[in-house]
Amino acid sequence: MVGMAEPLANESLRKVLHVDCDCFYAAVEMRDAPHLATVPLAIGGRSDRRGVISTCNYRARHFGVRSAMASAHALKLCPDLVLLPGNMEKYKLASRQVMEILQQYAWQFEQVSVDEAYVELTPTTNAVAVAEQIRAQVKAEVGITVSVGVAPNKFLAKVASDWNKPDGVYVIHDADVEHFVAKLPVKKIPGVGPKAVERLARYGIQTCSDIQSMPLKMLIDRFGRFGRALYYRARGEDDRMLVQSRKRKSISVESTFPSDISGQAEVQLAVQALWPRLFKRIQSAQLKPKDLAPFVKVKFHDFQVTTLADTHRLATYDDYAALIQQATQRQPKSIRLIGLGARLRDEDSRQLDLFELGDINGTSDE
Repeated sequence: MVGMAEPLANESLRKVLHVDCDCFYAAVEMRDAPHLATVPLAIGGRSDRRGVISTCNYRARHFGVRSAMASAHALKLCPDLVLLPGNMEKYKLASRQVMEILQQYAWQFEQVSVDEAYVELTPTTNAVAVAEQIRAQVKAEVGITVSVGVAPNKFLAKVASDWNKPDGVYVIHDADVEHFVAKLPVKKIPGVGPKAVERLARYGIQTCSDIQSMPLKMLIDRFGRFGRALYYRARGEDDRMLVQSRKRKSISVESTFPSDISGQAEVQLAVQALWPRLFKRIQSAQLKPKDLAPFVKVKFHDFQVTTLADTHRLATYDDYAALIQQATQRQPKSIRLIGLGARLRDEDSRQLDLFELGDINGTSDE
């Protein structure tokens, strides 16, 4: 653990924990089959079906294997990699067990994914002691490890949880925020992806201290609302409260083909196969096509991606067929993946913050 064992006298009233399960899917598999802990392990699709790695253990990461990597490439990096297809029902059960433990300590609680959540404590609680208790209880009752970040707000807590992985606690006290953030590389800010890092580097921006030297107006002029978010994150500021119930914003399905497809006949067959899956998810979410704005995603054989959305269309089969035809005609290339999705219409005009923008300068046309 890094950080002081007792809270400082002048600590902020807010005490936020970000709890992140370590290599979650792989951890559950290693728990149930201990011999897997001694080998490089990944959860993902088959390499001969163009599968993708969902997660991997730390032994596999030593060879360069990473999440979202093609399974075939992962096996080239690590020929001895054990690749499992995964068991979502088992992972969901483990997730529920972890979340039930976290809620025992929470004044406010927000689950953000199957393997991570925020816990806000009451002002008088010893946050460091609670973080250690959570770590020990999850290990004892669920059989996996978690890493915990303790900080005055959500942004810093999320950064901190990644600082002492795996199975660690990292604490950022109020008095340490200025010093900690000044040295923080911009790539550590959640939402700043590789393309954003490249663009910021062209302006000489590599750390938060570089951002701190720039006026707010300059950042907004150069980067728009992304620049405004950077201005405050670079100062360790984040006033977002925990969200108790998360409203579904989008639904999507996609398919990676065993071999590339080309021509509108094959493309439309792919849409016909995907549409029932998407429609089932729309029904399960108790939504209606008229309430959703459709979008499509196409990944070409060279991994270039294009997306297309039209808020004037509905989430119907005919509208998806028309959208995908437009998107695939943008480049005369064979196609390895097609995706269909839809967003709630009242979300389309909403101002996105840094954590929803993702990577700036992407290829999206949405």
